[in-house]
Amino acid sequence: MNKIGFNVLAWSAEMSEELLPVLDRLKKIGYDGAEFFIGGSPEESFKLVGKHCADIGLEVTAVTVMGPEQNPISQEAKVRAAAGEQLKWVIDRAHDLNAQVLCGPYHSGFTVFASREPIEEEYNWSAEYLHAMGDYAQQAGVLLTPEALNRFECYLCNTMEQLSYLLKKVDHPNVQAMFDTHHANIEEKSLSESIKFIAPQLGHFHISENDRGTPGSGHVNFDETFQALADIQYKGWLTIEGFTRNDPAFANSIGVWRNFSEPWDMAEKGFELINGMGEKYGM
Repeated sequence: MNKIGFNVLAWSAEMSEELLPVLDRLKKIGYDGAEFFIGGSPEESFKLVGKHCADIGLEVTAVTVMGPEQNPISQEAKVRAAAGEQLKWVIDRAHDLNAQVLCGPYHSGFTVFASREPIEEEYNWSAEYLHAMGDYAQQAGVLLTPEALNRFECYLCNTMEQLSYLLKKVDHPNVQAMFDTHHANIEEKSLSESIKFIAPQLGHFHISENDRGTPGSGHVNFDETFQALADIQYKGWLTIEGFTRNDPAFANSIGVWRNFSEPWDMAEKGFELINGMGEKYGM
């Protein structure tokens, strides 16, 4: 059986004791793990939350982004160097959480655009940085899974074809691909074909609705998705990522201007959807 996770960004991007009751309830629902955003929270808070997860038997994955001052594909060498230092700090915090996976679009700066298509030099810069970070993360026991985003949030990797191209340049066993059904719903011609294309490099998977609300409430074809996952015998995490306005600062940063669904609606109905699809397709 695949492990099922839920990203607590539906409540907050901050690490604090306020998340502990949320984690308790996710465990009670039946989740195997929780996913956390690693941003600017105090360092000690990561160990606190990580210990609580360990105490209640909840496994951990994590997600992060790079901003304009830590853009791995910046034309400025000092900005690229800052990206490496920032991701090392993030990997250290992932280790504090006992996280198994660190996903996200950290191959390039989030919502940083060049008003042109990506160039080879940028893929090379990103690959060099990700290879070095693969070594660092491997020592911490954290798998890196960079994510392709839609065209409105990045330009280096929008599709599985672009992400695969980058990862072949990275050429590191500890750097694999992440697939998110929300972004793929926008960018890919076929969910099933794109899943099968990235299968040899696939390390993490987000179950996300087209509007980032409750999985199964929109038009993402989850039958097609789970059939493809079964066909490739995917054994990794199936983690729900949905967004709300509960954390206004974070919501503003990613263009979330309304509540798509309530967090516990996402968590409870999303868990039912994954379980049902898993049974239907023998996962």
